[in-house]
Amino acid sequence: MGTFIQLVVDGLATGSIYVALALAIVLVNQATGLINFAQGGMAVLSAYIAYAFVQLGLPLVLAILISIILSFLLGAVVERFLLRRFEGGDPDTAVVVTIGLLTLVTGICAVLWGYNNLGFPSLFPLTSVELLGAVVSVRSLATAVTIVVIMVVLQLLFLRTKLGLALRAVADNPASAAFSGLPVGRLLMVGWGLAATLGAIAGVLVAPQLTLTPGMLDTALVYALAAVILGGLDSPIGCVVAASAIGVLENLVAVYIPLIGHDLKIAVPFALIFVILIIRPQGLFGRKVVVRV
Repeated sequence: MGTFIQLVVDGLATGSIYVALALAIVLVNQATGLINFAQGGMAVLSAYIAYAFVQLGLPLVLAILISIILSFLLGAVVERFLLRRFEGGDPDTAVVVTIGLLTLVTGICAVLWGYNNLGFPSLFPLTSVELLGAVVSVRSLATAVTIVVIMVVLQLLFLRTKLGLALRAVADNPASAAFSGLPVGRLLMVGWGLAATLGAIAGVLVAPQLTLTPGMLDTALVYALAAVILGGLDSPIGCVVAASAIGVLENLVAVYIPLIGHDLKIAVPFALIFVILIIRPQGLFGRKVVVRV
Protein backbone atom coordinates (compact mmCIF):
# COMPACT_ATOMS: atom_id res chain seq x y z
CA MET A 1 0.00 0.00 0.00
CA GLY A 2 2.88 2.33 0.82
CA THR A 3 4.33 1.82 -2.69
CA PHE A 4 0.96 2.59 -4.29
CA ILE A 5 0.54 5.84 -2.34
CA GLN A 6 4.12 6.88 -3.13
CA LEU A 7 3.53 6.25 -6.86
CA VAL A 8 0.33 8.31 -6.76
CA VAL A 9 2.08 11.18 -4.97
CA ASP A 10 5.03 11.09 -7.38
CA GLY A 11 2.59 10.97 -10.31
CA LEU A 12 0.74 14.04 -9.04
CA ALA A 13 4.06 15.87 -8.68
CA THR A 14 4.99 14.98 -12.27
CA GLY A 15 1.47 15.81 -13.43
CA SER A 16 1.79 19.31 -11.95
CA ILE A 17 4.48 20.03 -14.57
CA TYR A 18 2.11 19.00 -17.35
CA VAL A 19 -0.70 21.01 -15.75
CA ALA A 20 1.33 24.22 -15.70
CA LEU A 21 1.99 24.02 -19.43
CA ALA A 22 -1.48 22.75 -20.33
CA LEU A 23 -3.15 25.72 -18.59
CA ALA A 24 -1.11 28.13 -20.73
CA ILE A 25 -2.15 26.26 -23.89
CA VAL A 26 -5.82 26.42 -22.84
CA LEU A 27 -5.48 30.15 -22.16
CA VAL A 28 -4.12 30.83 -25.66
CA ASN A 29 -6.85 28.68 -27.20
CA GLN A 30 -9.57 30.46 -25.22
CA ALA A 31 -8.18 33.87 -26.18
CA THR A 32 -7.25 33.28 -29.82
CA GLY A 33 -8.70 29.94 -30.93
CA LEU A 34 -5.20 28.59 -31.70
CA ILE A 35 -3.05 25.85 -30.21
CA ASN A 36 0.33 27.43 -29.47
CA PHE A 37 3.07 24.83 -29.95
CA ALA A 38 5.64 27.48 -28.96
CA GLN A 39 4.23 27.71 -25.43
CA GLY A 40 6.90 25.41 -23.99
CA GLY A 41 9.73 27.33 -25.68
CA MET A 42 8.38 30.69 -24.47
CA ALA A 43 8.13 29.31 -20.91
CA VAL A 44 11.75 28.13 -21.09
CA LEU A 45 12.86 31.55 -22.37
CA SER A 46 11.08 33.21 -19.44
CA ALA A 47 12.88 30.90 -17.01
CA TYR A 48 16.22 31.77 -18.64
CA ILE A 49 15.44 35.50 -18.30
CA ALA A 50 14.72 35.03 -14.58
CA TYR A 51 17.94 32.99 -14.28
CA ALA A 52 19.93 35.80 -15.94
CA PHE A 53 18.60 38.39 -13.48
CA VAL A 54 19.42 36.07 -10.56
CA GLN A 55 22.97 35.78 -11.90
CA LEU A 56 23.15 39.59 -11.94
CA GLY A 57 22.49 39.55 -8.19
CA LEU A 58 18.77 40.32 -8.02
CA PRO A 59 16.63 38.51 -5.42
CA LEU A 60 14.80 35.48 -6.87
CA VAL A 61 11.30 36.90 -6.35
CA LEU A 62 12.22 40.20 -8.03
CA ALA A 63 13.90 38.35 -10.93
CA ILE A 64 10.76 36.25 -11.45
CA LEU A 65 8.50 39.33 -11.35
CA ILE A 66 10.63 41.09 -13.97
CA SER A 67 10.61 37.92 -16.09
CA ILE A 68 6.81 37.72 -15.87
CA ILE A 69 6.40 41.37 -16.96
CA LEU A 70 8.83 40.92 -19.86
CA SER A 71 7.04 37.70 -20.85
CA PHE A 72 3.71 39.53 -21.02
CA LEU A 73 5.27 42.12 -23.33
CA LEU A 74 6.95 39.38 -25.41
CA GLY A 75 3.64 37.54 -25.86
CA ALA A 76 1.90 40.74 -26.95
CA VAL A 77 4.73 41.60 -29.39
CA VAL A 78 4.67 38.09 -30.90
CA GLU A 79 0.94 38.41 -31.53
CA ARG A 80 1.16 41.95 -32.92
CA PHE A 81 4.13 41.55 -35.25
CA LEU A 82 4.09 37.82 -36.13
CA LEU A 83 0.81 35.98 -35.59
CA ARG A 84 -1.44 38.84 -36.73
CA ARG A 85 -0.08 38.51 -40.25
CA PHE A 86 -1.69 35.06 -40.42
CA GLU A 87 -5.01 35.82 -38.73
CA GLY A 88 -8.04 35.37 -40.90
CA GLY A 89 -6.18 32.86 -43.05
CA ASP A 90 -5.86 29.11 -42.84
CA PRO A 91 -5.61 28.16 -39.12
CA ASP A 92 -3.17 25.39 -40.06
CA THR A 93 -0.72 28.03 -41.28
CA ALA A 94 -0.79 29.80 -37.92
CA VAL A 95 -0.16 26.48 -36.16
CA VAL A 96 2.88 25.86 -38.37
CA VAL A 97 4.10 29.37 -37.49
CA THR A 98 3.94 28.51 -33.78
CA ILE A 99 6.01 25.37 -34.45
CA GLY A 100 8.57 27.54 -36.25
CA LEU A 101 8.51 29.97 -33.34
CA LEU A 102 9.25 27.07 -30.95
CA THR A 103 12.33 26.16 -33.01
CA LEU A 104 13.47 29.81 -33.11
CA VAL A 105 13.06 30.39 -29.36
CA THR A 106 14.83 27.11 -28.54
CA GLY A 107 17.70 28.11 -30.82
CA ILE A 108 17.99 31.57 -29.22
CA CYS A 109 18.15 30.01 -25.74
CA ALA A 110 20.84 27.58 -26.92
CA VAL A 111 22.95 30.35 -28.46
CA LEU A 112 22.71 32.61 -25.39
CA TRP A 113 22.99 30.03 -22.59
CA GLY A 114 24.20 26.80 -24.23
CA TYR A 115 22.90 23.25 -23.77
CA ASN A 116 24.44 22.60 -20.34
CA ASN A 117 22.03 21.89 -17.50
CA LEU A 118 21.75 24.96 -15.26
CA GLY A 119 20.50 24.82 -11.69
CA PHE A 120 17.54 27.14 -11.10
CA PRO A 121 16.86 28.20 -7.49
CA SER A 122 13.58 27.06 -5.99
CA LEU A 123 10.95 29.42 -4.60
CA PHE A 124 9.96 26.81 -2.03
CA PRO A 125 11.86 24.83 0.66
CA LEU A 126 13.57 21.63 -0.48
CA THR A 127 12.41 19.65 2.54
CA SER A 128 9.96 16.72 2.57
CA VAL A 129 7.04 15.70 4.77
CA GLU A 130 5.47 12.28 5.37
CA LEU A 131 1.85 11.90 4.27
CA LEU A 132 -0.03 8.57 4.62
CA GLY A 133 3.26 6.69 4.54
CA ALA A 134 4.53 8.50 1.43
CA VAL A 135 7.33 11.05 1.29
CA VAL A 136 6.06 14.29 -0.24
CA SER A 137 8.36 17.09 -1.37
CA VAL A 138 7.30 20.47 0.01
CA ARG A 139 8.36 22.02 -3.31
CA SER A 140 6.05 19.69 -5.28
CA LEU A 141 3.21 20.31 -2.83
CA ALA A 142 3.60 24.08 -3.06
CA THR A 143 3.82 23.88 -6.87
CA ALA A 144 0.59 21.87 -7.00
CA VAL A 145 -1.20 24.36 -4.71
CA THR A 146 0.03 27.28 -6.85
CA ILE A 147 -1.26 25.60 -9.99
CA VAL A 148 -4.67 24.93 -8.44
CA VAL A 149 -4.89 28.63 -7.53
CA ILE A 150 -3.99 29.56 -11.12
CA MET A 151 -6.67 27.19 -12.42
CA VAL A 152 -9.33 28.82 -10.23
CA VAL A 153 -8.21 32.30 -11.31
CA LEU A 154 -8.39 31.26 -14.98
CA GLN A 155 -11.85 29.78 -14.53
CA LEU A 156 -13.06 32.99 -12.88
CA LEU A 157 -11.37 35.10 -15.55
CA PHE A 158 -13.16 33.41 -18.43
CA LEU A 159 -16.54 32.92 -16.76
CA ARG A 160 -16.93 35.92 -14.43
CA THR A 161 -15.10 38.91 -15.94
CA LYS A 162 -15.81 41.17 -18.93
CA LEU A 163 -12.24 40.69 -20.14
CA GLY A 164 -12.63 36.90 -20.14
CA LEU A 165 -15.95 37.04 -21.96
CA ALA A 166 -14.49 39.45 -24.52
CA LEU A 167 -11.48 37.16 -25.08
CA ARG A 168 -13.80 34.19 -25.64
CA ALA A 169 -15.97 36.20 -28.03
CA VAL A 170 -12.91 37.17 -30.09
CA ALA A 171 -11.68 33.56 -30.16
CA ASP A 172 -15.10 32.22 -31.21
CA ASN A 173 -15.81 34.74 -33.95
CA PRO A 174 -13.44 37.70 -34.48
CA ALA A 175 -15.62 39.26 -37.19
CA SER A 176 -18.75 39.32 -35.01
CA ALA A 177 -16.71 40.57 -32.06
CA ALA A 178 -15.41 43.46 -34.19
CA PHE A 179 -18.95 44.34 -35.31
CA SER A 180 -19.93 44.43 -31.61
CA GLY A 181 -17.31 47.12 -30.99
CA LEU A 182 -14.71 44.95 -29.28
CA PRO A 183 -11.05 45.95 -29.93
CA VAL A 184 -10.10 42.60 -31.46
CA GLY A 185 -6.43 43.40 -32.04
CA ARG A 186 -5.79 44.62 -28.51
CA LEU A 187 -7.70 41.68 -27.00
CA LEU A 188 -5.60 39.22 -29.00
CA MET A 189 -2.44 40.93 -27.74
CA VAL A 190 -3.73 40.71 -24.17
CA GLY A 191 -4.59 37.03 -24.66
CA TRP A 192 -1.10 36.18 -25.90
CA GLY A 193 0.43 38.33 -23.16
CA LEU A 194 -1.54 36.55 -20.45
CA ALA A 195 -0.63 33.14 -21.89
CA ALA A 196 3.06 34.11 -21.97
CA THR A 197 2.72 35.26 -18.35
CA LEU A 198 1.25 31.92 -17.36
CA GLY A 199 4.00 30.17 -19.30
CA ALA A 200 6.59 32.20 -17.39
CA ILE A 201 5.08 31.11 -14.08
CA ALA A 202 5.09 27.50 -15.29
CA GLY A 203 8.72 27.79 -16.40
CA VAL A 204 10.06 29.13 -13.10
CA LEU A 205 7.99 26.59 -11.13
CA VAL A 206 9.27 23.51 -12.97
CA ALA A 207 12.84 24.67 -13.75
CA PRO A 208 14.16 23.72 -10.27
CA GLN A 209 12.78 20.18 -10.74
CA LEU A 210 13.98 19.57 -14.31
CA THR A 211 17.12 21.81 -14.41
CA LEU A 212 17.27 24.55 -17.02
CA THR A 213 18.05 23.53 -20.63
CA PRO A 214 16.69 24.79 -23.98
CA GLY A 215 14.69 21.55 -24.40
CA MET A 216 13.53 21.44 -20.76
CA LEU A 217 9.82 21.29 -21.62
CA ASP A 218 9.91 19.34 -24.90
CA THR A 219 8.66 16.09 -23.37
CA ALA A 220 6.33 17.91 -20.98
CA LEU A 221 4.78 19.71 -23.99
CA VAL A 222 3.77 16.36 -25.50
CA TYR A 223 2.06 15.32 -22.27
CA ALA A 224 0.49 18.78 -21.86
CA LEU A 225 -1.01 18.61 -25.35
CA ALA A 226 -2.38 15.15 -24.55
CA ALA A 227 -3.90 16.56 -21.33
CA VAL A 228 -5.49 19.47 -23.18
CA ILE A 229 -7.11 17.14 -25.70
CA LEU A 230 -8.27 14.72 -23.01
CA GLY A 231 -9.61 17.41 -20.67
CA GLY A 232 -11.12 19.66 -23.31
CA LEU A 233 -9.61 22.66 -25.07
CA ASP A 234 -12.00 25.06 -23.33
CA SER A 235 -11.75 23.66 -19.82
CA PRO A 236 -8.98 24.67 -17.34
CA ILE A 237 -10.43 22.23 -14.80
CA GLY A 238 -10.48 19.48 -17.42
CA CYS A 239 -6.82 19.90 -18.34
CA VAL A 240 -5.81 19.89 -14.65
CA VAL A 241 -7.70 16.63 -14.05
CA ALA A 242 -6.38 15.04 -17.25
CA ALA A 243 -2.74 16.08 -16.68
CA SER A 244 -2.81 14.83 -13.09
CA ALA A 245 -4.39 11.56 -14.22
CA ILE A 246 -1.72 11.10 -16.89
CA GLY A 247 1.06 11.65 -14.34
CA VAL A 248 -0.42 9.13 -11.92
CA LEU A 249 -1.45 6.56 -14.52
CA GLU A 250 1.91 6.37 -16.29
CA ASN A 251 3.59 5.84 -12.91
CA LEU A 252 1.20 3.04 -11.94
CA VAL A 253 1.31 1.14 -15.25
CA ALA A 254 5.12 1.40 -15.40
CA VAL A 255 5.37 -0.46 -12.09
CA TYR A 256 2.30 -2.73 -12.02
CA ILE A 257 2.13 -3.77 -15.72
CA PRO A 258 5.53 -5.29 -16.60
CA LEU A 259 4.56 -5.57 -20.29
CA ILE A 260 4.51 -1.75 -20.50
CA GLY A 261 7.22 -0.86 -18.00
CA HIS A 262 9.10 2.43 -18.03
CA ASP A 263 10.00 2.16 -21.73
CA LEU A 264 6.43 2.19 -23.06
CA LYS A 265 4.71 4.34 -20.44
CA ILE A 266 4.85 7.37 -22.75
CA ALA A 267 2.28 5.58 -24.93
CA VAL A 268 -0.28 5.51 -22.10
CA PRO A 269 -1.70 9.04 -22.59
CA PHE A 270 -2.03 8.51 -26.33
CA ALA A 271 -3.89 5.23 -25.83
CA LEU A 272 -6.18 7.20 -23.50
CA ILE A 273 -6.69 9.85 -26.19
CA PHE A 274 -7.91 7.23 -28.68
CA VAL A 275 -10.40 5.80 -26.19
CA ILE A 276 -11.69 9.14 -24.84
CA LEU A 277 -12.04 10.82 -28.24
CA ILE A 278 -14.11 7.91 -29.54
CA ILE A 279 -16.47 8.29 -26.57
CA ARG A 280 -16.36 12.10 -26.14
CA PRO A 281 -14.75 13.92 -29.11
CA GLN A 282 -14.85 17.25 -27.20
CA GLY A 283 -12.78 15.81 -24.33
CA LEU A 284 -13.84 14.84 -20.80
CA PHE A 285 -14.84 18.36 -19.71
CA GLY A 286 -15.07 20.18 -23.05
CA ARG A 287 -18.22 21.74 -24.45
CA LYS A 288 -19.81 20.18 -27.51
CA VAL A 289 -19.76 22.66 -30.39
CA VAL A 290 -23.19 23.19 -31.94
CA VAL A 291 -23.35 24.91 -35.34
CA ARG A 292 -26.67 26.64 -36.11
CA VAL A 293 -27.66 27.16 -39.72
